[in-house]
Amino acid sequence: QAQVVESGGGLVQPGGSLRLSCEVSGITLSAFNMAWFRQVLGKEREFVAGITWTTTTTDYADFVKGRFTISRDNAKNTGYLQMNSLKPEDTAAYFCAAGGWGTTRNKWMYWGQGTQVTVSS
Repeated sequence: QAQVVESGGGLVQPGGSLRLSCEVSGITLSAFNMAWFRQVLGKEREFVAGITWTTTTTDYADFVKGRFTISRDNAKNTGYLQMNSLKPEDTAAYFCAAGGWGTTRNKWMYWGQGTQVTVSS
């Protein structure tokens, strides 16, 4: 059974940057696609970015294109989300997903518990 653990969240000012990490154990991450979603309390979990296991294909939600970058280090079984030019509307709990593909929650098999990102002055 896979375990997915996110880290790197925190409080940042508008315009600032954060890098989230997603450590996966129990499976060989290199064989799985992975993605980041985010969720605001009371709202649906929404797709942010995804990357295939080969790293040849990435996908981004329109609202993060040009600001966020998804990457992975298969040797470390770890994925990343570099977030730049953060806006207050980026405030949410960010979740890492592995094993699947698509922009909806039900397309992914493994999930972490999330890490909170708050963008505020």
